[in-house]
Amino acid sequence: MRERRVGAAAAAAVTAVMAVAAAVTCLLASALTVLAASPSPGTGAGDPRSSGQGPGLVGDPLLALLAVVLIGLGSVAATLIWVRMTGRPDA
Repeated sequence: MRERRVGAAAAAAVTAVMAVAAAVTCLLASALTVLAASPSPGTGAGDPRSSGQGPGLVGDPLLALLAVVLIGLGSVAATLIWVRMTGRPDA
C-alpha cells in the first residue's frame, strides 16, 4: 500500500515538473517573438484618434462615468445582500 502512495506521489511530481517545463518553454518562445520586434516607430506614426489635432477624449466619458458608478452601486448592493443572507453567528 505504501508503494502505491510513493508511486502516485512520484507520478504527480513528474507530471508537475513536465507541466512547469512546458510552461517555461512557451514563455521563452513568446519572449523571443517579443524581443524580435523593432522599437522604431512605423511609417504611420501619429495620433490615430483625430486628424491633425492633438489627443482628445475618445468615446463618451459620461457613459463611462455612469458605468463606473453603476458597477460601484451594484457591488455595494451585492455585498449588503450577502451580509444579510449569511447573517452572523449567535454568541
